[in-house]
Amino acid sequence: MAPSTRREEQSHFMVFRFHALPHRFKRPRLLIVGCGDVGLRLVRLLGSRWRILALTSSLDRCQDLRSKGVVPMSGNLDDPGTLRRLHGLAHRVVHLAPPPNQGITDPRTRHLWQALRGSLSWQQWIYGSTTGVYGNCQGEQFDETRPVAPQTSRAQRRVDAEQHIRKAGRTGRLRTHILRIPGIYGSGRTGGPRERLLRGAPVLQAQDDVYTNHIHADDLARACMLTLFRGKPQRVIHLCDDLEIKTGDYLNLAATLYGLPPPRRISLEQAAVEVSAMTLSFWKESRRLKNHRLKKELRLKLRYPSLAEAISAGAA
Repeated sequence: MAPSTRREEQSHFMVFRFHALPHRFKRPRLLIVGCGDVGLRLVRLLGSRWRILALTSSLDRCQDLRSKGVVPMSGNLDDPGTLRRLHGLAHRVVHLAPPPNQGITDPRTRHLWQALRGSLSWQQWIYGSTTGVYGNCQGEQFDETRPVAPQTSRAQRRVDAEQHIRKAGRTGRLRTHILRIPGIYGSGRTGGPRERLLRGAPVLQAQDDVYTNHIHADDLARACMLTLFRGKPQRVIHLCDDLEIKTGDYLNLAATLYGLPPPRRISLEQAAVEVSAMTLSFWKESRRLKNHRLKKELRLKLRYPSLAEAISAGAA
């Protein structure tokens, strides 16, 4: 990381003192729920200035989390009885865990709320949602004021979680933030553009193609960090880069930059036979997201404003 970039990010840190707490708890305490790739990138950004805890349902992950300076907390969002020990442990929560794979509601978010509510130390709840809550917008460009219109059960579960969190924020004491996230890519992640090209994944033909939105995992983690300090209460923010492009053109661009053959183009009718139901659902939704709040309110300068910068830097 360049020295100027490191100084910029270090300037975002704030010093908190909690005089009534034991010495080991004087650092601000952050609980990450869903501490996967993005969560660990956030851990690296915050460093030793924070005491970071992570909820995990896997005993196998505990040692790995400890090696990265994270305190593992055993618990399962599907089993509310295992979450009681979380009460009062953290000042802030970054919630990146997804809802269940079935239904139209998110009981996991309700279980987390029940475990944490009433804690006098809990001040902030940051939730990583999805831009899928908007449904198909016919390629329109829009900001965060657009009403949600989920068209899949997966998106309905996210809307349910968002509504529950925003309701919690209306209690007056808790600051809540909804971060709507599109496709995430970055080095070390599965399903990125290079991997898709290498396995020969098809894309839609031009007349059927849809607009897609993306964010690099590093920029996503930096946005989560800045939300801790600069996020406005009860606010929705689009976390996306500057690239406005259709899915097929996105992979064509990636193919050119990687020096790989372009992807095969297929019709929507062929896609119904060749691709998974989840991929097909993505290909039936088209939207272009504005990211003004990300830049003006969080004041994030994107490290990777488009795929080209990430590939050039060897970060995709």
